[in-house]
Amino acid sequence: MTDDDVLAEFRAANALLEGHFILSSGLRSSRYLQCARVLMDPRRGARLAEALAARLPTDLKARISAVVSPAMGGVIAGHEMARALGVEAMFVERPTGTFELRRGFRLEDGQEVLMMEDVVTTGLSSREAIKAIEAAGGRVIAGAALVDRSNGGADIGVPFYPLIRLDVPTYEADALPPELAALPALKPGSRAA
Repeated sequence: MTDDDVLAEFRAANALLEGHFILSSGLRSSRYLQCARVLMDPRRGARLAEALAARLPTDLKARISAVVSPAMGGVIAGHEMARALGVEAMFVERPTGTFELRRGFRLEDGQEVLMMEDVVTTGLSSREAIKAIEAAGGRVIAGAALVDRSNGGADIGVPFYPLIRLDVPTYEADALPPELAALPALKPGSRAA
């Protein structure tokens, strides 16, 4: 699957949005990829996860025994990636503001895990999820995401494999270009106000 094919999947799902968006990180952007919309269609989600799984190095895939994702956005992407890899899917969530493994999910001490996101912008949520996975006994050997909005700039602390890397500029709220400042700001993500 080429980058154009990936973007075509997002366009077909009306999941590639243009405007003024407030990202989960607080940064602002003129483009937003709504992974929840692209994953609404299980066949599309499976195609994207299978394409990403095919890009992982063979030796890495052989070591992964579970996929763990941060809730909420990564849950479906993680489930589809686990299906593509033939391993179990779990997720961490923030019931009190800090990621933790719950709901009876359990990792064996040293179990090798792939941490799967939907979108990575700064890598902060990924690093927080990895910390929680490791606190639960897992060993994160790689991270993956459908979309890397940082175009390779985010450091999540482990080897990182996105399906697509995009160069979508982000801005601090007090440093917006005039054309973006002129538009009303929307927060469409899972942590919308």
